[in-house]
Amino acid sequence: MPELPEVETIKRGLSKFIVEKTIVKTEILCEKSFVGPVELTEGQKIVGITRRGKALLIELANGITMMIHLRMTGQLIYRGEESYAGGHPSENFVAELPNKQTRVIFEFNDGTHLYFNDQRKFGFVKLIPNSEIDDDPFIAKLAPEPWDMPLEQFTTNLNRHKNSCIKATILDQSVIAGVGNIYADEALFATKIHPERLSGSLTEPEIKNLLANIAKVMDASINSGGSTMATYVRADGTRGDYLEKFAQVFRREGEPCPCCGTEIKKIRVAGRGTHICPECQRF
Repeated sequence: MPELPEVETIKRGLSKFIVEKTIVKTEILCEKSFVGPVELTEGQKIVGITRRGKALLIELANGITMMIHLRMTGQLIYRGEESYAGGHPSENFVAELPNKQTRVIFEFNDGTHLYFNDQRKFGFVKLIPNSEIDDDPFIAKLAPEPWDMPLEQFTTNLNRHKNSCIKATILDQSVIAGVGNIYADEALFATKIHPERLSGSLTEPEIKNLLANIAKVMDASINSGGSTMATYVRADGTRGDYLEKFAQVFRREGEPCPCCGTEIKKIRVAGRGTHICPECQRF
């Protein structure tokens, strides 16, 4: 599953290559992967790309938006004079396309193509009128993202889950949008909060610092192009370097804590592999 910084880097990369191009043909190779009347896309210029949570929103000139969610194994691969790819890295980035994993093909007016590949078929392209985006079930459940989240609302949302562990709570997209496993671990470490603490046990200063640190670690990842170990990469197929340069605990079990030197441990919290410093993040 991509995390928000990975989707943001794909959005920024693809926008350079497909915005202002017109879709002349949309070919559906897997009915499950495309929701909506295909004719609404053909003959339409792409006027912009935005993002809501972990979903890409490609806006067409006719007032229709293509919402694309890559899920676990989705890919968006652009082929023209130059080739660019974002998503689950595989031989598809350099292989002949379309292939058996190709679900949707968009052909542009200049002869270039955008391929939506998805090995496990969990991702999708869904057509939504612009006026109905906020009401779409996927979008409607999203809380504000870290940069737009008022502290008061974040506090209220945490208190709704006061008997749940804090890691599970901040992974809930209805509490705060876009936080995934990597950035939950990093933000909790930065705030010196054990991931198994109950959400209702956090103090006001801890809540304030946690919100600030969620935004901080995600900003660092976006600026570095996302995480390298994650299955999601930049739009040109190169990998981000967040984990190498900035991650303090994630995937660093057995290494010394950068703050106190205690060995970083990997435990399981909320059904997810979780990385902590036992000394800095006392329970």
